[in-house]
Amino acid sequence: MTRRLDTQAVLPEATTAMAGLERVVRQSTIEPLLLELVRLRSSQLNGCAFCVDMHTKDARAMGEDEQRLHLVAVWREAPGFSPRERAALAWAESLTLLPETGAPDDAYAEVAAQFDEREQVALTLAIVAINGWNRLSVGFRRPAGDYVSRRAPVAAQ
Repeated sequence: MTRRLDTQAVLPEATTAMAGLERVVRQSTIEPLLLELVRLRSSQLNGCAFCVDMHTKDARAMGEDEQRLHLVAVWREAPGFSPRERAALAWAESLTLLPETGAPDDAYAEVAAQFDEREQVALTLAIVAINGWNRLSVGFRRPAGDYVSRRAPVAAQ
């Protein structure tokens, strides 16, 4: 697969705008590792190899368990995900697959039970952002494999 173009080189303002969304999400009270799981799941659904590579590496660098990363793709059937993580993953799936799901009331009810209103908006912004990054990376064929995480382990919650 050959890269079509480098969005950062062609239109750096686009990266700056996307980074602004990411800053808002980072400033929220949502756990950083939970956000990586959400980013990973949306990237899996979108078939974005670059982002799957990035978010598995970032999650591992932050201290996420390797087995849980393998199970994100089948989280509904897998043990070891908290109710909060399950709600976030269901919301990520419903918004990533929006034309098929329509953001169903049951997925929203789970999110509303686990996240306060500010967190709901931040989580939704995280999903919006990763879907945007996925479309840029897939659309312009950003190659996967060379990403090196600069993330640090997260302190125990």
